Amino acid sequence: MSSTTIPTPSSKPSSIMPGTTAASNAAKAAAAKMHRRSRTGCFTCRLRRKKCDEGKSSCRACKHLGLKCEYKRPMWWSNNEQRRNQKEVIKNIIKRTKLNEKSVQGVTMGTNTPPSLCHSMQTADTFSDGITCTRAPSVDSQNSLDYNFNPVGTPDFYNASMPPPMFAPSFPHPGQFTPFEIDIKTESQMFVNDIPTRRDSTISTFSQYQTPPAVGGYATDNWIQQDYFESHRESFTEEPLEIPFFDYTNHGSFSPSHNPTIQVDECDQHLLAHFVENVMPLIYPVLEANQPGSARSDVIMPALELNKAYQHCCLSVSALHMKTTLGLQGEQIDQDIYRNRYATVSQLTDSLFSDSLHAQTLEATLGMIFFPCSVGRFDDGMVDIPWHQHFQAVQSLVHKLDLPSQMVSLNGQVHSQPPFNMTLASWIDILGATMLGKTPSFADTYREKLIANAPSGLAELMGCEDRIMYLISEIACLEALKLENMDQSQLCQHIQLLGEQISLTEPPHGTLNDAVSSTGELLPKQLRKNMTAVFRLAARMYLCSLVPGYDRTQASSINLVNAFCKAMESIPVGPGGFDRSLVWPLLVAGSVSLPNSTFRTMFTERAGQLGAASQFGSFGRVQELLSEVWHVNDDNLAQGIIQSVHWRDTMRQRGWDFLLI
Repeated sequence: MSSTTIPTPSSKPSSIMPGTTAASNAAKAAAAKMHRRSRTGCFTCRLRRKKCDEGKSSCRACKHLGLKCEYKRPMWWSNNEQRRNQKEVIKNIIKRTKLNEKSVQGVTMGTNTPPSLCHSMQTADTFSDGITCTRAPSVDSQNSLDYNFNPVGTPDFYNASMPPPMFAPSFPHPGQFTPFEIDIKTESQMFVNDIPTRRDSTISTFSQYQTPPAVGGYATDNWIQQDYFESHRESFTEEPLEIPFFDYTNHGSFSPSHNPTIQVDECDQHLLAHFVENVMPLIYPVLEANQPGSARSDVIMPALELNKAYQHCCLSVSALHMKTTLGLQGEQIDQDIYRNRYATVSQLTDSLFSDSLHAQTLEATLGMIFFPCSVGRFDDGMVDIPWHQHFQAVQSLVHKLDLPSQMVSLNGQVHSQPPFNMTLASWIDILGATMLGKTPSFADTYREKLIANAPSGLAELMGCEDRIMYLISEIACLEALKLENMDQSQLCQHIQLLGEQISLTEPPHGTLNDAVSSTGELLPKQLRKNMTAVFRLAARMYLCSLVPGYDRTQASSINLVNAFCKAMESIPVGPGGFDRSLVWPLLVAGSVSLPNSTFRTMFTERAGQLGAASQFGSFGRVQELLSEVWHVNDDNLAQGIIQSVHWRDTMRQRGWDFLLI
């Protein structure tokens, strides 16, 4: 065994000592990337959010304005009050400098007059998506008012006379935010014949905020314009969650200075390097948006260091990612995949038979289920244990750890921290049940939390508000009853009640706004609202599909699909976007879309913007599944056959056993 030192959680990997040429190149590239990112300028320019030329002894901007140029982190940088005071001092110095220059040169304001304040840039508070309705619903409600339940004579559960929802949008408050910073410590150690020799350590600091661009061609040091910009900045920027939202109890707590050391066989070092650099950023994008660095520091790195089954799971996923993205072929890469899969299953089996290490076994088993959703192709030909067989072990482990009771006990507690592994298991359980047409394993727990209106952390982890996910669980229960030949009259009554419950979750009109600020920063709270709107629409479509005689060609179904496409416009697109976190809603909406639907154009365009990433993981699989569903249903529709084939039947016919989440 050889020891591989990994950077602290918020850093990019630049210190992995690989045993192969490919891994060495990956480590060098990561080190170069770290070197590029470490050049962040002097602290004075960073406080002013200005570009710094990083001149020796003093940068050009500080020298010109007579400011103290500090490259070593000053004491005032870590204290918000001192930082604000320092900024006032700098502003006063710059104002005096500008006044002195103007008095000497006789320069007037002229064309440098700041723009009128009435022409401020549009913010999330004033943005409108252009959809009008007669009450205060979200984007999806007004498109579902005309659904026809006449086949069984049930009342319309989307009643326009219903009172407006009691939920108001939550907007940030001025003065609420402070810059979020990351101190990155990177260590590397050289081994000669397994004997440690040289050890290097570097520390660099990054700020979350980017330098705001100059607006309208006015001077970049015009503090009137800058003050106006910053005074309105709070209306369209958000802070991440300040403290860890989840209870991470598997491995205890590490000190901030802890530098994880991961031991792997030499033949697997390149897989570890590839996982840290390329796979880890794909796994929990929403959690990373809400709490930058948390997925890495609180979830993945501790488990990689201390849980061998989890480690082998990650290595097998890394090998699969390399095989499909790099086009690697041959026995070696397949052996890497199967060898680590076998090691994972062997250790999990041993733990289950010995009835020990329940928390670590649950952690690794959830990884075996969830991580493949981010990698691989639908036709990679790699034999694996179906995800739902792994989930049988999850059910047993969750009960052994008494996690459902822990979740229920949190009801009504303010600032409670749900167990991370139970939240992840809940997400898999609810959406996985829809894949199988069965009742979720912990449906009773979700029902109790629905009644108590208590959170489970699903929005913070995956992007959709808990109440919508609980309702999806209820719809899955109803579908399972329908498949068991439930009485149609009772079925429609339950559909009506669930439809009303969905309507109660709708926020006021205008809540669906851009999730990226004008300065290019992601707004995590707005992102959750937007993703929830997408899931809410998918939940409506899922519920409507249970109605006897459901017809996707009806105007109500078409309107829901169109509203879904409209909601997708508010989701960041591309490799850095969140389409891959919306696979289940895309499946539900896409499966009922018609040949000329706006969904198909939208889906094709967004897949194109994802680039090569659209071919892998659950997004690539749902893309292939929808293609098969459309081929069959479009042919049937052309022949006048309205009844459509369910996507679940298509999966069975093709022998696909995917978890599309």
